[in-house]
Amino acid sequence: MFLLNADKSKMKFMKIGTKPDTFYTQDGSRILITDSPNDLVIRINNTSYHLHRSSLVPKCGLLRRLCTDSEESDSVTIELNDIPGGADAFELCAKFCYGITINLSAHNLVDALCASKFLRMSDSVEKGNLLPKLESFFHSCVLQGWKDSIVTLQSTAKLPEWCENLGIIRKCIDSIVEKILTPTAQVSWSHTYTRPGYQKKRHHSVPRDWWTEDISDLDLDLFRCIITAARSSYTLPPQLIGEALHVYTCRWLPYFKSKSHSGFSVKENEAALERHRRVVNTVVNMIPADKGSVSEGFLLRLVSIANYVGASLTTKTELIRKAGLQLEEATLADLLLPSQSSSHLHRYDTDLVAAVLDSFLMLWRRQSSAHISSNSQLLHSIRKVAKLIDSYLQAVAQDVHMPVPNFVSLAEAVPDIARESHDRLYKAINMYLKVHPEISKEEKKRLCRSLDCQKLSAEVRAHAVKNERMPLRTVVQALFFDQESSSKGVLSQAASQVLASRGKEMPTDETSMMHKLHLGPAETASIGKARSMREGGSQRGEEKIRSSTDPKKLVRQGTGSERKYHASRDR
Repeated sequence: MFLLNADKSKMKFMKIGTKPDTFYTQDGSRILITDSPNDLVIRINNTSYHLHRSSLVPKCGLLRRLCTDSEESDSVTIELNDIPGGADAFELCAKFCYGITINLSAHNLVDALCASKFLRMSDSVEKGNLLPKLESFFHSCVLQGWKDSIVTLQSTAKLPEWCENLGIIRKCIDSIVEKILTPTAQVSWSHTYTRPGYQKKRHHSVPRDWWTEDISDLDLDLFRCIITAARSSYTLPPQLIGEALHVYTCRWLPYFKSKSHSGFSVKENEAALERHRRVVNTVVNMIPADKGSVSEGFLLRLVSIANYVGASLTTKTELIRKAGLQLEEATLADLLLPSQSSSHLHRYDTDLVAAVLDSFLMLWRRQSSAHISSNSQLLHSIRKVAKLIDSYLQAVAQDVHMPVPNFVSLAEAVPDIARESHDRLYKAINMYLKVHPEISKEEKKRLCRSLDCQKLSAEVRAHAVKNERMPLRTVVQALFFDQESSSKGVLSQAASQVLASRGKEMPTDETSMMHKLHLGPAETASIGKARSMREGGSQRGEEKIRSSTDPKKLVRQGTGSERKYHASRDR
């Protein structure tokens, strides 16, 4: 006799037998209360069962064979240490033989199936035996249910070889994939979905990714089999596969959503670290090749964790390549990842961002030379990334431990064509100088080396002229381009005062600097006088500087060769 729970919102179960359970434990043995003496002892590891041949032998082909040579009056002892499912699974089979009520569900079905197969409890031994009842329940009920199929599949991890041989794993996978591919309108949903934002939106329809959370409970290899089988149908969009990978990663990498990995100790959790490494390597191999199948934030976070758990070089290289493909989709928050190096004091992993940027630029240059995409698309892409990197530089500049070389290499990695304006870069450099007042003059020069004052807006250039934190070379450049952009090159009185007041800071190689700035002899002479006045230190000299840098005089001064030079440069 068996009953089925037909409520689709609940998991199925099967009840077999009507007699009460009269098993009890005594001194490590399981004994059945009965009037008949026990004549069969089954030993399974540390547990002994004192039973009756008359009840078990007719239904168990294995026990019938093992008891063939014994006399009916003798007590037989049999060891079954290798029975799948162990003592618990055997006890289920034994209770069936006595007609005692047993409850079966997806949680214990696999053990019972494998044990009954081991004991040869088939119809060929006795009609109405346990094995065919379990098989009928498995096919007609368990495989028809969503949660039942997942729980059953998960339970096969304890007996992989038995389940593979019996076809349980393949049948469960086929059942789950069939339900994943079912149109959402036909899905009978249990409303266990907890994805962020769903309740807030008050959806009443079934979301496309309704299945992702449930399969995230599966073991890694089983999850991989499900995703592989689902992808082979070519009916699921890559973004849906990517969402399933994202949910699984969040489920099995506990620090995935955190901005810090400090809560995980490598030394104390080496086994867990190895499991996390397997998750990263496997997930990366399953990411669809389609651009946008997973978000850029997911890829960057995965790169960071791959570095942390020590994923394979192949995995990290592939992740960086994928992240580089869609870097323009990243946000500033996506880039602000913690540094993984114990030897570095700075907070942010600039090396990771630099590696992803380098991968993006390699692809961008290849596409530019091959004209794979239109010039306008490529230009839009590179300029979007440049703005992102400059915003990132502004953020990391506030880290007091950020080394100058890291900041400079990232700033200089962006091609000149990518920055329409250098305002963001200027703000990043200014922030760095403000937070790191102790750096040397040479380091200040390195910081400003990639700054093009000609690409500064008038407002920012005016700020640069008066910025005491900037090296003098940059201030002079800003003054020059401010002069060039003003009407007919008239240098303002305020600019003249800045030159005079900063004259004492003039570097030793100002002649070459003036040449690079294309300043005329008049401007060069005026700034040279500023330096001589710094050495003399007289008030009269300072007055001469102010006189020599009078805007009207600067306009009128200049040799013919100078004007010829500028005309040539304009052409």
